[in-house]
Amino acid sequence: MKDSSAPSGQPTGAPEPAPIAAESVTPTASQAKGRDREGLPPADRFTVVALGGSAGSIEALETFFGHLPARTGMAFVVVLHLMPDRDGELPHVLQGFTTLPVQAARDGLRVRPDHVYVIPPDCDLSLLHGSLFLLRPVQPRGQRLPIDFFLQSLAKDAGERAVCILLSGMGSDGSLGLKLIMENFGMVMVQDPATAAFDAMPRAALATEFVDFVLPVERMPAQLLDYVARPLGARPVREPHAASDSQPAHALQKIFLLIRQQTGHDFSFYKRNTVFRRIERRMNSHQIKDFGDYVRYLQENAYEVEQLFRELLIGVTKFFRDTEAFASLQHHLRAGLLRKETGSTVRVWAPGCSTGEEAYSLAMTLLELFDTLEPGHRLKLQIFATDISAEGIGAARTGLYRDNIVADVSPERLGRFFQKTDGHYQIRKEVRDVVVFALHNINKDAPFTKLDLLCCRNLLIYLSAELQKNLLPVFHYALNPSGLLFLGPSENMTGFLDLFQPLDVKWKISRRIEGTAALPRLLNFPFALARQTPTTPQTPALMSPSSPHRAGGPFATLVQKSLLQAYTPPAVVINPKGEILYVNGRTGRYLEPAPGLGTLNILEMARAELSFEISGAVHRATETREDVVVEHVRVKTETGQQLVRLTVRHLTEPNTLVGLLLVVFE
Repeated sequence: MKDSSAPSGQPTGAPEPAPIAAESVTPTASQAKGRDREGLPPADRFTVVALGGSAGSIEALETFFGHLPARTGMAFVVVLHLMPDRDGELPHVLQGFTTLPVQAARDGLRVRPDHVYVIPPDCDLSLLHGSLFLLRPVQPRGQRLPIDFFLQSLAKDAGERAVCILLSGMGSDGSLGLKLIMENFGMVMVQDPATAAFDAMPRAALATEFVDFVLPVERMPAQLLDYVARPLGARPVREPHAASDSQPAHALQKIFLLIRQQTGHDFSFYKRNTVFRRIERRMNSHQIKDFGDYVRYLQENAYEVEQLFRELLIGVTKFFRDTEAFASLQHHLRAGLLRKETGSTVRVWAPGCSTGEEAYSLAMTLLELFDTLEPGHRLKLQIFATDISAEGIGAARTGLYRDNIVADVSPERLGRFFQKTDGHYQIRKEVRDVVVFALHNINKDAPFTKLDLLCCRNLLIYLSAELQKNLLPVFHYALNPSGLLFLGPSENMTGFLDLFQPLDVKWKISRRIEGTAALPRLLNFPFALARQTPTTPQTPALMSPSSPHRAGGPFATLVQKSLLQAYTPPAVVINPKGEILYVNGRTGRYLEPAPGLGTLNILEMARAELSFEISGAVHRATETREDVVVEHVRVKTETGQQLVRLTVRHLTEPNTLVGLLLVVFE
């Protein structure tokens, strides 16, 4: 969640735009008759509704306001894509549809309930502390995204009181901003595409799957009133005196269990209030008022479990989120790159990568930095971007993004790193090739190590304080000496200044401090308790690294037999966590004891040149359940460089070895 000192699209340090005059349209006496003239409710109690659209939306607005009661206690802000000459008429046009007072927005105008505000021509509109402000657009007409622009500020300012309604229109404006609305516990409603004169905008919104209601316009007002009548946060999360499914705290435990059983992921380490409010959003969407009823609904509806899981994973991301932060990162990375040997690899890990925008932003940032180095100082780049969402990882791998990214990516970067295709922008292959996307649970899976940069932005803020304290020592352990940690602007390292030296306090860039202070804090990793670990897929008991069968006995015999049937080169058998269970042949050229902690994890023991390749191959093999071969991996040995063929093979027989992986060096 970004907290930026400059609104999106307004360059930092730019002069404040001059106020833009806007006319006010006052309803007639007959229209005003019956309107409540009592004092306004407190500013933090009424809902602000953004109505966005373009072609065909005037008719939709007429229907919407025609079905809206005279008094709702809500404020309405209309943001449409229309030509400048039509924009100026819009307040007059809308006033014919409603008894509510309609006026064009102007700088500093306080938003009031039971009023309608209209964006003026050629302006971007934002909301700050309950007042409207106008900005001169940076992008030329045709490339502007005024709906997204307003929704970003609405989400931050109104939070759970924000409602986004997208109507008929062309393009995909609004599909980015609605994610922010949902992230901040607001509500999203979209016109049923079958009823829209132009369905591109509604369909783009639906493609995000972050939508609460899909309705014909005439049904929207009634649903809106019903939703607002049941506000979030009415019931605190607390331990009940008598546990029952109807009590929030008790219901949460059962919901955690149902999610874990279906998805394999444990959300008990997430902040309770965040999880609770996401659950309340789903309950409101289904008009379920009792927690016990929702638990039963989840038990009977696997699709709803999946939808709740997806909502808990809402990660609002975009390219170069906080532009200043990436500029600072580039500056602080430079010294470390100059110290690296020519031909070596810069290793980066970006956990919680969502749909890939931040990982690709890191790739572009580093590739641009590589261009500034001496011509003879050539470096390679490998970025591991991970997430627990298979859907997000799948989208990230395509590198395909809607054309509304022009608001966040400069024309120079669009030209160099993207190619335009069918109304989308796709990351070029040379950039996609340096980023490996993989499923990974930061809570329980072994971290990537020997890193020059670890970028974990806006993930820790969703996790409990306990888990945050456990993860920072893991990050320290994963980084190379003098490696950099890049966190989100709302995250901090309180209590860990013995592990990290702050380099940029504002943008949370720190350098790893040498020492062993982190080692005692790593003993509890992984942090998911055994009782919280998913039961499937299950690893046979004999695969435990502490199993008495590791070194000899039946287990060794079975492994030797399997190896002899197909392989003679050096090889190791590992479990899905990367723990080495058996070694065959001379592996010293490829593996070596890891310094510090005693470990038999293959990622820790692999030589620097192999570590990334093994990590990627094991992840791909585990995810695809297919064997993986990586050709021509260069490894430094005592006699010079050697090309290695790396194979990760699934052991399928005998049954006792099913679930293990064979890593072969040839």
